[in-house]
Amino acid sequence: MACPFFMPVERIENGNWSHPARLPLGGGWNGYCTAHENEHHIPDATALERFCNLGYAEGCERLPQNRVWDALRFGVQAANGSQTSSTKRELLVRYVCERNHLPVEDGTLEFDLDGWRWSRMHPDQRVQKMADCFLQFYLARKKLKFSAAAENAAAE
Repeated sequence: MACPFFMPVERIENGNWSHPARLPLGGGWNGYCTAHENEHHIPDATALERFCNLGYAEGCERLPQNRVWDALRFGVQAANGSQTSSTKRELLVRYVCERNHLPVEDGTLEFDLDGWRWSRMHPDQRVQKMADCFLQFYLARKKLKFSAAAENAAAE
């Protein structure tokens, strides 16, 4: 689970997690906090390791009291080019947004493996960016390359 206010920007290659592959986004990320509107606070290493990359950040001083979500989870529902239609291969990425350890929103995002772009995206750019990060690690583990074109398509 990642903090819903975290906007990941760059992979952390040498974080202090004992099992970085088990992190919600597949590894550690540097980024910035979007908890306060029009402010892009850059968390220190401790906050990145304890809160931003993990969610349920009750100890974080920047976490708003009034919030819809506490954490986000991602997982692959249909892997390795499962056919979801007769003409294209898609990877289905499930997401769950939680509040107080209970789901409050969930859904499926779709990544077109033939066109290397998202065909169904989340309307919240933070959730979508986290899905991009999760997918990068997932595809790397599966020996597939997440192209820059896919990242650009996600930003549109």
